[in-house]
This record gives sequence, C-alpha cells and structure tokens, in this order.
Amino acid sequence: MSDLEQELAGSMRVALAGDEAAYRRLLGALAGLLRGWTRRELSRQGYDVADAEDIVQETLIAIHLKRATWDRERPILPWLRAVSRHKMIDSLRRRGRRVMVPIDDFAEFLPAPEPEETLTSDALDKHLAQLPKGQEKVVRSISVEGLSISETAQRLTMKEGAVRVALHRGLAALAKAARSGEIT
Repeated sequence: MSDLEQELAGSMRVALAGDEAAYRRLLGALAGLLRGWTRRELSRQGYDVADAEDIVQETLIAIHLKRATWDRERPILPWLRAVSRHKMIDSLRRRGRRVMVPIDDFAEFLPAPEPEETLTSDALDKHLAQLPKGQEKVVRSISVEGLSISETAQRLTMKEGAVRVALHRGLAALAKAARSGEIT
C-alpha cells in the first residue's frame, strides 16, 4: 500500500468513528486529489477543465453521503476513483458533448452558402395582390418594408391585434399558394 492510500484510509476510518476534525482534514485532502484527477480526465477527453470544480464538489457530496459504504478492509483509492468517475460521467451526460472549435480555422474549407432564391419585385407584387387589401397592406408593411407590428398598426390605423391576425392570415394564404404551386 502507498503512503497516500494508508493516510487516506486511516483518516477515513477515524472519521467514520466520529472524529470531526479528522473528517474535515480528509475532505480537504480529497478535494485537492479529486481536483487533479478530474482536471486530467477532462483535459484528456477534450473537455474544458473549468467544469472540474463543479464535478469535484458533486464528488465530495457523494463521498459524504456514501462514506459508510466503503469497506474498511479494502483500499480506499479505488473506491474514491469509482465515485469520482461516476460523478464525472453523470455531469458530462447532463451537459452533453459540446466541443467548441473556432470557425475561422475551417472557413476556407466550408462551401459558400447557396444564394437564396428571391422573387422579383413584379412577382412579389403579383402574389401580394392575390391577398385581400387589408392583408396585403399588413404583409407588405411588416414582411417587405420591415416595420414592426405597432408601427404598422399606427400607419394603417388598426389595432395591434388586428395587425397580427391579418399578418397571420396573409402569410398562411401565401404559404398555401406556394404549396399548391401557384407561387414559384
């Protein structure tokens, strides 16, 4: 057995017997040990080591809650590593795998975006003209000219709720026409 193993196991046995001072010293020693393990493992797996402190705290809480499950006749380091590993896995699962890579590193390899198909102003006018006049004015004001709902309501002397309804109905009619092939 290593000196660290003997020291930690001895401290845990004394702490389990009720020595609060020994337990505080044990938790302090474990915090540093767990911090090193966690940072190395996060770094090795490509995660940000900034998450290490949260995992260490969760591990210390788990050790506190489960300390009575440690078999006093067995080495403590494997038990501590198992608790630490499980807490790290739980934490990483909750966060999900997020690898941040600067896009500038790959900009020259990314394909250029496809140009968006746009309607000519004549085609846009033709399609908007199929709408009832109130809907046409509202859709044109908001979707073409970029005004807000409140600005459109003031301009057309309508209530904001009526503007929203007209916008929704107008866009729904245009979408239906596009689905049926009337708008190309």
